[in-house]
Amino acid sequence: MATFADRLDHVLGVKAAEPLADAFDMHTVEDLLRHYPLRYATQGQPLTEEAPEEGAHITVMGRITKTELRPMKNRRGSLLKVALDVGGTRPVDITFFNGDKVRYLVKEGAKAMMSGTVHWWRPDRWNLSHPDYLIMPDKGDGTVENLTTVRGGGALRGLAQSAKGAGGVDVSFFEREFIPVYPATAKVQSWDLLRCIRQVLDQLDPIDDPLPEDWRTEHELMPVSDALRLIHLPEHKSDIEQARGRLRFDEALALQLVLAERRHDVEGRAARPCPPRTDGIAAAFEKRLPFELTEGQRSVIEEISADLSRSHPMHRLLQGEVGSGKTIVALEAMLQVIDNGQQCALLAPTEVLAAQHYRSLRAMLGDLGSGGELGAADNATRVVLVTGSMSTKDKKAALLDTMIGEAGLVIGTHALIQDNVEFHDLGMVVVDEQHRFGVEQRDALRAKAKEGVSPHLLVMTATPIPRTIAMTTLGDLETSTLTQLPRGRSPIVTKVVPAKVKPSWVDRAWERIQEEVGAGRQAYVVCSRIGGDEEEKAKKGKAKSAEEKEAPSTHAAVDLFETLSTGPLADLRVGLLHGRLPADEKDRTMRAFNNAEIDVLVCTTVVEVGVDVPNATIMAIVDADRFGVSQLHQLRGRVGRGKHPGLCLLITETNPVGSAMARLEAVSATTDGFELAVLDLRQRREGDVLGSAQSGTARSLRLLSLLDDLEVITSAQQLARAVVDSDPGLKQHPGLAGMMHAAVDSERLEYLAKS
Repeated sequence: MATFADRLDHVLGVKAAEPLADAFDMHTVEDLLRHYPLRYATQGQPLTEEAPEEGAHITVMGRITKTELRPMKNRRGSLLKVALDVGGTRPVDITFFNGDKVRYLVKEGAKAMMSGTVHWWRPDRWNLSHPDYLIMPDKGDGTVENLTTVRGGGALRGLAQSAKGAGGVDVSFFEREFIPVYPATAKVQSWDLLRCIRQVLDQLDPIDDPLPEDWRTEHELMPVSDALRLIHLPEHKSDIEQARGRLRFDEALALQLVLAERRHDVEGRAARPCPPRTDGIAAAFEKRLPFELTEGQRSVIEEISADLSRSHPMHRLLQGEVGSGKTIVALEAMLQVIDNGQQCALLAPTEVLAAQHYRSLRAMLGDLGSGGELGAADNATRVVLVTGSMSTKDKKAALLDTMIGEAGLVIGTHALIQDNVEFHDLGMVVVDEQHRFGVEQRDALRAKAKEGVSPHLLVMTATPIPRTIAMTTLGDLETSTLTQLPRGRSPIVTKVVPAKVKPSWVDRAWERIQEEVGAGRQAYVVCSRIGGDEEEKAKKGKAKSAEEKEAPSTHAAVDLFETLSTGPLADLRVGLLHGRLPADEKDRTMRAFNNAEIDVLVCTTVVEVGVDVPNATIMAIVDADRFGVSQLHQLRGRVGRGKHPGLCLLITETNPVGSAMARLEAVSATTDGFELAVLDLRQRREGDVLGSAQSGTARSLRLLSLLDDLEVITSAQQLARAVVDSDPGLKQHPGLAGMMHAAVDSERLEYLAKS
């Protein structure tokens, strides 16, 4: 007999278990049983009533009534045309391309199983082209006996070989209505997995269900032992749906248990309360604001203020549309903490964004942010910048101010996480663009607080997160959302420029930039790659031969800068900004653009987030099809930030009727970031979000849809929080703990949080 926790090499033997470990990281019985079928080969629907869809994979069994060998018209070889009687009004047409090889097995009168893909070749006729097949022995009276010799081809032959025992192959298995087909590899085929799973199920001891019976009853969930048997060996279609429903809930619960434990851990920590003051820097700053906060901003500021006043660390996500005013909300929160004698750290993903935050926050604070300098306000704090490429002198000065507590607000990149950065009394961490940072990086910065206390945490994102995604990836955070745009923000119009069919439109795009600059405004031109000699050499080095098919060419920033500054935009001041430039040059360029000393900035995605130049009104994104939906939405948010409307031009040479063009048209049709976030996830496929290639493991969510299963995720979250609140660490619920670790690993969950 076997249990969930038993090792596969003990149950199946080393020879069978090693390939499973290598290909799928399976080591236990539970690992194997949670490798669910990708689909099911079926006996097909009643073909007399309904025609199968083009591309459908079906399995049919019947008797061969006719075979005809025909020579191919355009090449050597023969086709074998077969008619298979499956009991309908018309036999199934089947074509084998290696007719000479299979005609000795595929004969008239034989009973056969065929499994393949449906292809319609006339409005009223379809066939199976070169299907897998298995010749079934029978006594002539319609009954099927065991196979002693396997005759057939493709996957069905392999499946029969794997099921062969001392008495031959039990072909009754092939008469099942649903035969599972598994995600497989070249070395571990679907039938190998089925053989191993059947062997394990034959030995499996009764399973203690980790879910409370009252929860199973309330949510109409079958026992896990039944679900695991029926997902692999269903008798009816309803078996599959019920099994999937239970196992889908298991996946949601596993995710929510991880997040509930993380949330409980945060709630158990201590933090220094930071209540608001009426006579501090925060109140002075708000009195100076030259504009009125939106109702949404005020509401979120009140939520955060209440969190900061408690003796437990705030753990909150602030999300909002591009330009919705998240930075001002975060600044108000940080000033409340500074009023209580503690320091704040603002972590940005790039040096360009960190420097932009430094400049903009200093400008907003004025003399309130120039502590220690001549002319500073009485209650001023000091704002410092820490990045990896700063000069040694400047970095030492910033680090010293941070260590002795002179700096109330420390802005930086990953450099803030390094061991040599010490805070005098860190009270709050703000992480901008949270998807760029993992849980470990956030924890490393929070660990710089004084021993025994945890800093408050605010993570921000301008990439809207659908509710189910937020619940599943950031369920340990409370969520605040800004939906209103501040007064005075101008609308952004987005247009697709199909360069392949309308090349003159590209010329018009450069003319529009000329017009905007002529009116005193500025422009961005964004490219998908940097270019330059090193990149070109690397590309040439990868080419195997002159005949090798090359990927469609894209425009590099370095090259386009030269083209535009000497061609269509020669009479304008054109600048270049990309990630390979030295830090001081990047800073000079960005300052010049901020100060309107550059008319057009040719750049890469270093300007994707946080860059705020109100005078920039037009952006041309070249090779726009190379960018994701959310990235395009982020980029276009750099224009229209002032009193003039914004224009974003999506220049592309992609096929005008392809999926890439449809994606660009969708971006141009709406500025609703939440709608686009859902579109982005659907097009990238949810499997990619938790994908094995990115996370470094072959496991992934198999059944749960992060976009569509809101009800399941909500129910799982309620149960997970209730269980963890009463039993932190799940010591009284070993079954749930085991299910959590088997169904989802924390490494992949952290990858999802970054996606």
